[in-house]
Amino acid sequence: MTDYDAIVVGAGNAGLTAAATLQRAGARTLLVERHNVPGGCATSFRRGRYEFEVALHQLSGIGHEGQPFSLRGLFDELDVNLDFVEEHDLYRIKVPGVLDVTLPADWAGAVDALEEAFPGNKDRVAKFFDLVRTLTFWQITAMRAKSADGIDPMLFRYALRPTRDVLDEYFDDEGIKTALSVYWTYMGQPPSALPFQDMALMLFAYLEFKPWHVRGGSQAMSTAILDSFLRAGGEVRFNTAVTNILTHNGAVTGVRLDDGSDIGAYHVVSNASLPTTYGMLPDVPAAVRDDLSTRRLGVSGFVMHMGLDATPAELGFTTSTSFVNLDADPERTYAAMHTLSPARGVCVSSYDVAPIGFAPSGATHVSLMTLQYGDIWSKLSPRDYARTKFAYAETLLDVVEHLTPGIRDAIEEVDVATPLTMARYLGHPGGAIYGYDQDATEGWLFRDSERETGVPGLHLAGSWAGAGGFQPTLQAGVRVARRLLRTGVRERQTQGAGR
Repeated sequence: MTDYDAIVVGAGNAGLTAAATLQRAGARTLLVERHNVPGGCATSFRRGRYEFEVALHQLSGIGHEGQPFSLRGLFDELDVNLDFVEEHDLYRIKVPGVLDVTLPADWAGAVDALEEAFPGNKDRVAKFFDLVRTLTFWQITAMRAKSADGIDPMLFRYALRPTRDVLDEYFDDEGIKTALSVYWTYMGQPPSALPFQDMALMLFAYLEFKPWHVRGGSQAMSTAILDSFLRAGGEVRFNTAVTNILTHNGAVTGVRLDDGSDIGAYHVVSNASLPTTYGMLPDVPAAVRDDLSTRRLGVSGFVMHMGLDATPAELGFTTSTSFVNLDADPERTYAAMHTLSPARGVCVSSYDVAPIGFAPSGATHVSLMTLQYGDIWSKLSPRDYARTKFAYAETLLDVVEHLTPGIRDAIEEVDVATPLTMARYLGHPGGAIYGYDQDATEGWLFRDSERETGVPGLHLAGSWAGAGGFQPTLQAGVRVARRLLRTGVRERQTQGAGR
């Protein structure tokens, strides 16, 4: 007898929304999570009198009430009620001695701010934003279309061009190029390698739908989605790991848990990394092995979570999100991500400019993050690890001193996470936070890992099978679940098998 219609492995963003979508549609669903709380990256933890947000810097896609194509519709369908906190600025970017610009989260306001900072570029910025909107429209249209018929050729002229090339086409001033491309760190690829379709989609998501936070942090969101799943009759097992995905004649039949028990299911939806997922199979299809061999582990992160005994105003924080770079050369910043040389760029999240409820009155909860690849940390001996970790953390503070002089004097609580921390808690090889390196070959034009698993009954949901980040993974779980439901949850699927 089959115990469940579907088993979802991993309670990260995509695993949660997949499980809730399946169970609410009537599919008997088991959610299995090796940690003791839901969320993956979307969690929080306490130190002293502070609660720290683990990973959410800005939540895109929420939009305002009634705005179509927003995440609000997804949460409404799942009967998830959350209190959102809007950021009215996209970000502040500071390069000491070069530029200091704050961009409002508004198309017209951003044009005006850039014109004030870089006079004579107003028309160029307006035309650039028109390109961002138009390219995003046709990209979404093409992703949903069955053929290229009727698609504006401009999509194919611009989609895969490096972001740097498009900025060079529209602007001469290096400062404005830096100000418009700083979101590259949200995808882990420098402007010279990042496909412009990805940058355009990112800018559109934040300018059109605004950046947000969740009151109570991303843990409140994860808990609310889990509650929706449980109210619908779903079952969850925490502190439990899946060790094997069981198959018969090449098709999924269930899973084996770390206590040795076997559980039957028609389908398995994996929110785990692709290396972990395929490593649990008795045999990996040759086409999948060949595909995985062409992919590179993506970047991880080094994060300082800090409780500061001062208000945002006293510390000089004017925006919830700030980027501080030592120079305007993203290539140097990217190159440093492969080394233990001092940090060159830091993303600063101040969660109390628009409070989410984690810091006591008169205090501030801040995270400092810089991107790093995990392999450099794995080479350290245990004896050198702690010393290197805290020495590197000092270099982040050195960068942020350019934004907030004297920040060290306000530190009350601090917790430091390296790529090895990410690997331990997320179970991701290399501590990769976006899955594989998000270069052009990982885009929707070249791969469809969600569908083409090579194993009937196996489905992939999350950053390792698509785009990374909160909005993409929340949507991925729903998308994968709906596709499964459309084809019949108690029927063996064959799409992707043998490819």
